[in-house]
Amino acid sequence: MTTPWSPRAARSGAVVGLGTLLLAVGAIPLTAQRAPQRVLPRRGAAAAAPVPIVFVHGNGDHAGLWDNTIWRFESNGYPRDRLFAVDLPHPSAASTPTARESNRSTPDDQAAALAAFVTRVLLRTGASTVALVGSSRGGLTIRHYVRFGGGAAHVSHVITGGTPNHGVMALATMTPESEFNGLSPYLRALNAGSEVVAGVRFLALRSDSLDKYAQPTGAAMGAPTMATGVDARSPALAGATNVVLPGTDHREVAFGAAAFAAQYRFLVGRPPRTVAIVPDSLVVLDGMVSAHANGQPTNLPLARAVVTVHEVDAASGVRTRVAVHRAVTRDDGRWGPFRASATARYEFEVAMPDSSVVLHLYRSGFPRSSAVVNFRLPAPAASRRDSVSVLITRPRGYLGASRDTVRFDGVPAAGIAPGVPTVDRALRWFTADTARTVRASVNGETIVVRTHPQDRRRLVVAEFQQE
Repeated sequence: MTTPWSPRAARSGAVVGLGTLLLAVGAIPLTAQRAPQRVLPRRGAAAAAPVPIVFVHGNGDHAGLWDNTIWRFESNGYPRDRLFAVDLPHPSAASTPTARESNRSTPDDQAAALAAFVTRVLLRTGASTVALVGSSRGGLTIRHYVRFGGGAAHVSHVITGGTPNHGVMALATMTPESEFNGLSPYLRALNAGSEVVAGVRFLALRSDSLDKYAQPTGAAMGAPTMATGVDARSPALAGATNVVLPGTDHREVAFGAAAFAAQYRFLVGRPPRTVAIVPDSLVVLDGMVSAHANGQPTNLPLARAVVTVHEVDAASGVRTRVAVHRAVTRDDGRWGPFRASATARYEFEVAMPDSSVVLHLYRSGFPRSSAVVNFRLPAPAASRRDSVSVLITRPRGYLGASRDTVRFDGVPAAGIAPGVPTVDRALRWFTADTARTVRASVNGETIVVRTHPQDRRRLVVAEFQQE
């Protein structure tokens, strides 16, 4: 049985006020792109500068997924100190919009956290409004904040990418109160009357057919014969500028080059000069370490984690010299700054404070500086006595066997289905007889890693930057 839903602000008859936001403002560090502390600009100067952009991640994600998009804006001359990405503390959705569940969040939770972050951006930049860009659930968070949380007074533009604005499904018999059900009281309230808010410009980006969460059948949910009640048009918004990005998957429709071009044109009023990421001569990296709690991912800063950066040979994955950076995270979870080389390859060794889990993460190169090189330590992985694993991840895009080529040492990865891209990772086990070099490849790019068979706390990941 469904029950009426109303946002906290609507129930109280008031929007979130500035005083309330200032109390919460310290809860989310304003670290994206590490804009330096400075005297606020004069009102005229602030008004003349480009609108600050706040990027909002999706369900279970973190701010680091926006680095390519931020780099593309910078490559087109957008000021670095006007680009921000928020880490919402508990990124996974609760089972219903009113449920109180450990390390999960309701729409009200997400909107309050976003409101606090926006307030800090406005105070830092001296701007009167921001533009908000959201991936997937991040778009629902933005819409909730703008419509129910007082955000309309502080937001000039809203962009949603792959957001299930009308649900992942629209079924009265399946999780009827989920915020992802198009027939739920929550989405009915969010879409009631006008689907956009007066005075705010809206852009909704969607795929033509490859968004796993905008399909007429439930294959992405393990139910290929179930009719979902939605289709590729679910992310569209009545009253918004709606743009279809052909061939993009659920994440590429927010993080990919085509998505950036549409975002830039909507915000700036002209096409970008380039969708390429232009390398910079000085690269400084920083980010936050977080972990899982009670089986759920969090974006809560983890203190006393140990981060060691090793430069490695790109062909073998072998460390070429002593560590080039080592840090023990502070209460804010930060592990940098680290001055890197745009041409080098690195292994990031990230250890839990008690050393129960040690992550060895190898990434694509870093052409530009970033303050959102985030590491989320996983829960201890299942192990095999005679084998060790290597994990390929593509967090800014999904993988489909009909479209993507994924290999370990030249052998196609298992577990990637044809058709609509539905997974963002692939795992392979290797015999634990000795440390070995493994060549992980996705769509022509190769990241070479090394295994650690003598220590089962150690998890090896090849993270591909490409969307």
